[in-house]
Amino acid sequence: MILEVPTSLVLSQAVITRGSSKTAQFVAERAEQGRRQLQNSNAIGLRSVFNELCEVADECTSPNWDGYDAAPVSDETYRSAYRFLEALPVGTPAPSVGAEPDGHVTFEWHRGPRRTLSVSVDPEDELHFAALIGHTKDYGTQPFFGEIPERIFRLIQRVSAG
Repeated sequence: MILEVPTSLVLSQAVITRGSSKTAQFVAERAEQGRRQLQNSNAIGLRSVFNELCEVADECTSPNWDGYDAAPVSDETYRSAYRFLEALPVGTPAPSVGAEPDGHVTFEWHRGPRRTLSVSVDPEDELHFAALIGHTKDYGTQPFFGEIPERIFRLIQRVSAG
């Protein structure tokens, strides 16, 4: 049963800063702490999406969770999906969360039949995406190194734009 992943398990990267002094490290750590507090807030953060991810992963941890021989969502996939959510900038519109029959976790931004984006996270930290914006289709695979790839972030912005 997956209920919560401790931050120490989810985060595999150090605080990144251009400075090397103790002061620079302190400022970088405080900035990261503030970003996480904002992200976890209900008002401007993605707290409800983190909760939804937890629920989806918990419901889909056993083989055949859908009754059609679906693969389970693995702990590795859950961690990758959690890190993906953590990497979204504060203020990013909240996606819906789902699981796929192959055991991947999917995040979807949907504004209408011709404004939709699906990003599938796999256990190897690859992001498979497909978007339909107007008559334009965009799809592919991008590696996930702890930051949202620019191409995917631009698609999120385009789908979510007013």
